[in-house]
Amino acid sequence: MLHVVLYEPEIPQNTGNIMRTCMAAGANLHLIEPLGFSLEEKYVRRAGMDYIKDLHYTIYPNWDAFVAENPSKNYYFMTRYGKKAPSDFDFRACEGDIYLILGKESTGVDKHILKEHLDHCMRLPMVPNARSLNLSNCAAIIVYEVLRQLGYPGLCAHETIKGEDFLECIE
Repeated sequence: MLHVVLYEPEIPQNTGNIMRTCMAAGANLHLIEPLGFSLEEKYVRRAGMDYIKDLHYTIYPNWDAFVAENPSKNYYFMTRYGKKAPSDFDFRACEGDIYLILGKESTGVDKHILKEHLDHCMRLPMVPNARSLNLSNCAAIIVYEVLRQLGYPGLCAHETIKGEDFLECIE
């Protein structure tokens, strides 16, 4: 099972977009408080569209509560301080659930938490004078890198709503 963990997210649109990504990818979402917004906020609902109703997500009061309920050796952190790209990790070798952890938009994951997991910190390669990408873009990139390595388990590779041959039928 794939999990996305948002550590103290601040921007509702990012969380809404990540909710949509998690639902489409079959991933569970974990939100660690404090949240910088209400989940009832219109921006979350707009970005998440009607997918939120099909999303499995859990809210935790803090990092310690999250760890207590989700003990794992497969925590992977997206941080500007990471020294490896997501593709440098072999997610196929993971036993058990995989947790992709992204920090709040302003400061990321607490540096003391990161220091305990240096070997599982990753960074998206980019030009030297760019410090980060948008949080929801980072989440989508790393979610689909893990899924690519795992062979997209349980996901459909063709259009199912309008039909696999929809374009061939257009007159």
